[in-house]
Amino acid sequence: MKIGVYGGTFNPPHLGHLTAARSVFELLGLDLLLLIPAGMPPHKELPAGSPTAEQRLEMTRLAGEQLGLGDKVRTLDIELEREGRSFTSDTLSQLKDRYPDSELWLLMGTDMFLTLQAWHEPEKILSLAGIAAFGRTEEDTEELFSAQREYLYKTYPQARIFTLTIPGVIEVSSTELREKLAKGEGGNLLAPAVYGYILREGLYNTNADLKHLPISRLRPVALSYLKHKRIPHVLGTEQEAIRLAERYGADVEKARVAALLHDCTKKLDMPAQLALCEKYGIRLDELEQKALKLLHSKTGAAIARDVFGVDDDIYSAIWYHTTGHAKMTTLEKIIYLADYIEPSRDFPGVDTLRRVCYEDLDKGLLLGLEMTIEEMTAMGNPVHCATLEARNWLKG
Repeated sequence: MKIGVYGGTFNPPHLGHLTAARSVFELLGLDLLLLIPAGMPPHKELPAGSPTAEQRLEMTRLAGEQLGLGDKVRTLDIELEREGRSFTSDTLSQLKDRYPDSELWLLMGTDMFLTLQAWHEPEKILSLAGIAAFGRTEEDTEELFSAQREYLYKTYPQARIFTLTIPGVIEVSSTELREKLAKGEGGNLLAPAVYGYILREGLYNTNADLKHLPISRLRPVALSYLKHKRIPHVLGTEQEAIRLAERYGADVEKARVAALLHDCTKKLDMPAQLALCEKYGIRLDELEQKALKLLHSKTGAAIARDVFGVDDDIYSAIWYHTTGHAKMTTLEKIIYLADYIEPSRDFPGVDTLRRVCYEDLDKGLLLGLEMTIEEMTAMGNPVHCATLEARNWLKG
């Protein structure tokens, strides 16, 4: 197995890192890419006010997911857990023990490549991994790369070196990016979920008012809560909610906010969900205490109100988007159905359900509820009482 190892402070991880990593992954035919945030870099101190190690780890994880490589990319905390300076030679030794039969390739940019001989234990590094160095253009780097390759091959005969130019790589200075973020700029140089996480955590002096975010900023913040595979669903739900709100005269802005936040706690496991229920005083019935899928609507509504200051209409639409209930408001119906029929949904009967929803909202809601009840019954699962009450209410 060929494994790429890409380390750095990732303060923050930006599109320059991502475009380079993706290009090297494809050109070298790697089977796995490891992203490794540095703990205490040996060559520089982290700037004052930098995010914590855990925050840099989470940003790196979010950035890695944007590569679209699925389980072929992993973010490791091995340098963050190690005491003292984060020496690459130590990291590679750990990885060699973890993947003894694999071929390691160390990814680095131009500046790192040109100073490799000055690193801690360069001979050990070159004995453990090949070097994959990348630059922006051949004109900028090949003359320098050629001289450095020749020097390294002569000094370290065991060296394996692969240099490449990446014309599409995005040049980003981390220092300048941090300055831009403090001015409310630079979001276009980050993966959306990373930018959202920075805003949510108030990193780099962004100081965003989460209770008064415009949609353009709420969207990346909402995405930062999600597993990568759920992002298309949430964005699809937003678009479906807009169309339904326009069709039935509901508040489009409220529909968008509710749609973007409706799954903000979806990825949490049962202990985390129950902890939020306790924090926000959410009472659970007997079924909810055992059914994980029923909890994210309630905890999501609580987060939406506490963190983002949503009003009662949006809170209620998120709260009931999983079960429905009797006497639903128009906004509640829209979020329930937008979640059900958004474009990425693919199940028997979905096209019919979509058609009915745009013919008559209540008929669409009734059909959706009946489909849910039928599916749950067929699977031998209990149906929540609120869902039955909603169905019975619509049937009169």
